[in-house]
Amino acid sequence: MASKYDCIFLDRDGTINFDPGYISSIKEFKFYDYTFKALRLLKPLTKSFIIITNQSGVSRGLIKEKKLIEINSFIYSKFLENKLNLLGIYFCTDLPGIGSTFRKPGVGMFLQAASEHNIDLTKCIMIGDSHKDIVPANELGMSSLFLLTG
Repeated sequence: MASKYDCIFLDRDGTINFDPGYISSIKEFKFYDYTFKALRLLKPLTKSFIIITNQSGVSRGLIKEKKLIEINSFIYSKFLENKLNLLGIYFCTDLPGIGSTFRKPGVGMFLQAASEHNIDLTKCIMIGDSHKDIVPANELGMSSLFLLTG
């Protein structure tokens, strides 16, 4: 049986992990207790996952890019440990209001991921906790799921 979705796109903060504000180290990064149980339930619907996240804390000087890369490596390891195919973590460090198409609600990160992984976005779903997650999904013809966790 074919998967329902080519890929499930996920927001990061407030969707798969607690969002206490700007997370600047692995020590501050905490997945929700139910994150991997929920993702394993979604696994039969897709072959893979991609995380799309705004991380302006880097440009604000609140997060070192090296620490963000360490957090991303930790996330990859947890997906691997749970036998979930994480194709990529796309992040935008742009500040709000500078007009970047990469910062959500812009579509840049989605288009980059689709191009790099040969994904038909109209056969994907975006799961997030903010209107900034849902707006680009709607613009790109993706399905979306709005969570009340954030």
